[in-house]
Amino acid sequence: MAINYPAGTRRRTAQAKNTMRMGKTTKKALTFGKRGMGLEDEINLANDYYLANHLAVIHKKPTPITIVKVDYPARSAAKITEAYFKQASTTDYNGVYQGRYIDFDAKETKNKTSFPLKNFHEHQIVHLANVLSQNGVGFVIIKFASLDESYIYPAQALIRQWEKLRGKQSIAYQDIIAEGYRVPESLNPSLDYLKAVDQYFENLN
Repeated sequence: MAINYPAGTRRRTAQAKNTMRMGKTTKKALTFGKRGMGLEDEINLANDYYLANHLAVIHKKPTPITIVKVDYPARSAAKITEAYFKQASTTDYNGVYQGRYIDFDAKETKNKTSFPLKNFHEHQIVHLANVLSQNGVGFVIIKFASLDESYIYPAQALIRQWEKLRGKQSIAYQDIIAEGYRVPESLNPSLDYLKAVDQYFENLN
């Protein structure tokens, strides 16, 4: 008989078993490897690893800016002293993985019980909805820095929460666990988020 678990339950159970099998040395190595790194740094390093190992092609989107003023303190150096954003940015990353177009944003919080929706802007929600409408895969990587936990949170769930809470409240930590996919602990890369994306893909098929 097949047993259907809530989205986060089975993964957390497997995660707990894996954690129990880890020795103290491995845990210390994982902690040391992440020391001083923000979420964006971890994602960028993971993307470099994926590209070098022919696993995926994922890049951080350039920020669209218009340069207004440049100073030249030396002949071989130029310094931008004034610029402005051309337009509102959409999400942080996009690329191709296993033949699918993926588009996602990355956010982190020190809050332990919820994730504030004020970290998102309405145009980002609209962009993710547009990605889904073209059969692309959209999500956000949410990191609870104080808990050292990261989750792939599907765009469908984020959009639903945004509409329900009108973008002014917070998504409960338990809701993110229930609908999200925990990124497992890893040494190289330190944030192997494609492992969680694989689980997400399984539920999309």
